[in-house]
Parts: sequence; structure tokens; C-alpha cells
Amino acid sequence: MRYLSLLWMSLSSLGSHKLRSGLALLGIIIGVSAVISLMAIGRGVQESITSRITDMGADLIYITPGEITTGGVGSGQGSSINLTVSDSEALIDSLNAPSILAAAPEISSREQAIYRNSNTNVTVYGVTDSYFTVHNLDLHSGMFVNEFHSVGKDQVVVLGANVSDILFSNLSPIGQVIRLGNRRFKVVGLMESEGGGFRSRDNSVFVPLSTAYYRLSSVKSVSGEVPVDRITIKSIGPEDVDPAILESTKILRITHGLATGIENDFSISSLKETQEALEETTNTLVLFLGSIAGISLLVGGIGIMNIMIVSVTERTREIGVRKAVGARKSDVMLQFLFEAVLLSLSGGILGIVVSFLVIQVLGGVSFSGRPLQPIISADITLMSLAVATSIGMFFGIYPAVRAAALHPIEALRAQ
Repeated sequence: MRYLSLLWMSLSSLGSHKLRSGLALLGIIIGVSAVISLMAIGRGVQESITSRITDMGADLIYITPGEITTGGVGSGQGSSINLTVSDSEALIDSLNAPSILAAAPEISSREQAIYRNSNTNVTVYGVTDSYFTVHNLDLHSGMFVNEFHSVGKDQVVVLGANVSDILFSNLSPIGQVIRLGNRRFKVVGLMESEGGGFRSRDNSVFVPLSTAYYRLSSVKSVSGEVPVDRITIKSIGPEDVDPAILESTKILRITHGLATGIENDFSISSLKETQEALEETTNTLVLFLGSIAGISLLVGGIGIMNIMIVSVTERTREIGVRKAVGARKSDVMLQFLFEAVLLSLSGGILGIVVSFLVIQVLGGVSFSGRPLQPIISADITLMSLAVATSIGMFFGIYPAVRAAALHPIEALRAQ
């Protein structure tokens, strides 16, 4: 009953000083809403990046040529022409490479795509039919490049979504003939839009690898092998990436005739490494955002302490009267402590409401070509409320102790 009475007195006191209470609430509301909103945005960005990498293929491995070294000076990764279609075929070996599901060689170049009076610069990928399977690409209409196109070195092309929009507007491109460089290509397929963003192929076109090498490329191999710019490997699953890297390394060292102690003349990487690096970076970002928001919550707590000290000064006579009629030190201290906790708790609840409203507004904002989806978690919400309440209690202790320590006679003399 005693505590209920003190609680009621605290509520009455806060209600009689609405402006002061409102200002104290505002600091906590801003702090809590900032913590929840920024953490939700940070986690949303983290999830968006992770999802984008997963969509690109967490089970993919990329092999590129090594570098040419002249006089001890390297020309950079990819400068060597030592990765071939034969290497790609050697990697599809269920006995020596059980972790590898498929391999897709590719070469690329820049060309101008022309259709009547429309033109655009595009990246031309020379690929085999396995490319579309490895990269999980979706076809809007028509067909992909297939084995028959490659065998015949057919001048056929599959268009990315943006290329089709630029050249054909709303018309179907299937069956139409475009020019790539000085050669004519028949459009046999149209890709689904990937929505732009990281590694989007919407501004690319795809032709048979043999066609790209023999019809478009000016560089020819002396050995007769068809060199490639990259081989993309699809492992059985994301958990098989590391074994697949070891298997492909072993196979390529054998096919390239590299003796023990000789460095690889090729480079292998995976999105798993990229994902781990980005996750580490985004974790740091989330912690940084949370720290900034936490500072604003701390400032809100200091605001409560300042306002409570002012309240003690203004209510000195009230405290003296209460003590004169029998109120104990603990009663006075608990009343002011209750006021501080009520302010911080109410501010925390209102801050949660505000953060939900902020997140609703930010939910449609585009991030890297996709709408940002902030992620509100129960642990962050409850932790923010608990921290806000604790801050109110902590910063309310000093004013409460100061009020309880006032001597009743001196308090009654105060003007």
C-alpha cells in the first residue's frame, strides 16, 4: 500500500509539471527510437547484402588466369592466357572432383549493339549452355544459348533486360537481328530483369563461347586451345565450397603441369570469402550505429537527472512539509526515484512506438536496387527499454538522495 501511495504521488507530481516532464520524456524518446531504428536499419542492410550474395551464389567459385611476370614485374591477375575450355571440361570429374556440380567457362568483351536507329554499349559474354545453370539465370522468353549453337559457331544472341528496352522499347526482340560490332546476330532469347545493383547482367548480352572467340575476338591462341577469361564453378552446396576449391586446385595444377613448389598460374576465389568480409564490415557498422544511438540515450538520462535536480530545488518546501508530518527519508527518496523511472519507462515505450513509425517510413527506401527492409528484433527492443529504465534509475538516484537528505526545518525555511 505504501508503494502504491508513493507511485500515485509520483504520477500526480509529474502530471502537475507537464512541460518539464515532456522535455525529460523527449530525450529518452529520441534515444530509444534512435537505438532501435538505427539497429534495425543496420541489420536490414546486413541482411540485404547477405541475401544479394546468396542470390548470386554462395556455392560459386571463380577461377581466373594468373599474371604474366616480365623482369620480375607482374602485369596483374588475369594478364596470362593460360585458362582454357579444356580446363573447364577437366573440372567436371565426379571421381576426382565430387564436390563440383558444374563449370562454366566465359570470355567477355565490350561491343556496341545496334538495331536500326538505336544503339547502346554492352558487355558481350561468350558462354556455354552451362553458364545459365551455374548462375541460376531466369529466361523471360525465347531460349538460352545451347550446345548446338556452340558447335555451329552460330551468330545468335540472348539479350539482357535493359539492352532489350533500349533497342526494342516495348517490342519483342525474339527473331530480330542486331549488330554487334560489324557482325549480325539473331536474337533467340531475352533474360528476366535482375533489378540492377551489384553484378547485374541487365546491360549484357550472351553469345556462344565459340562464336565470341572465332567471330568477335581479335586474339587467337597459338596452341589452338580456346582461352577463357574466367571459369565459374558451382559446388554441390555452400558447405562444399572449400572442398571444391581444393579439388579444382589439384586438377588445374595437374593439367597445367605445375611441379611441386611452383606457384599456381591461376587464381581462385569464392563469394564465401566476400560474404565473410562483408558480414564483418556490416557487423562493425551495426555496432557503430548502435553506439551513436546509445550516446543519445545517455544524453536523455542526463537530461532526466538535470530536470529532477531542478524539481528537488523547486519542491524543497513540499519535501519539508512531508517530513514534518512523518514522511521518512526512504519515502522521499523512493518518490523521486519513482518519478525518474516513470519518466524513463514512459519515454522508452513511446520511443519504441516512434521507432516503428520511422521504420515504416524507411521500409520503401531503395538500397542497391532493392527496397530496404529494416529488421526489428525483440532482443534489441527489450534491451533498449531495459537500458532506458536503468538509465532513468541510475540518473535519478542522485536527485532522490539529495531530496531525502534535506533537513525538514531548513526545507520549511526555503522560499
